Amino acid sequence: MIKTKAKDEINILVESIIEGIQKKKGKDILSLNLGKINSTVCDYFIICHGTSNTHVDAIAQSVEETVKKKSGNLPARREGYTNAEWILLDYLDVVVHIFQEPVRNFYQIEDLWADAPLEKIDS
Repeated sequence: MIKTKAKDEINILVESIIEGIQKKKGKDILSLNLGKINSTVCDYFIICHGTSNTHVDAIAQSVEETVKKKSGNLPARREGYTNAEWILLDYLDVVVHIFQEPVRNFYQIEDLWADAPLEKIDS
């Protein structure tokens, strides 16, 4: 069971990530709550896509800047900036997946976690 303070910190982190995505007009934002599923590596996946590698890169940078400003957190791991087809930002409790639309459609990771409660966020 997560302590209340930790839940509050995770909620602030999720809100900051979503704000960073929205600032750069990320598309089809989804929040998957993985916290109640056994054997998951984190509590949340935040998934969105952009229209080009430049857009995906801008979304990822916006997320990093917004999260650092609001919560002081930096990602423990960052991957995918080189090609910007799928950028992953790992904040340990929350993992952010920022795709180009064709790559997102190919992998369909939201379907892999169909048991998880899904929340669609307004772009």
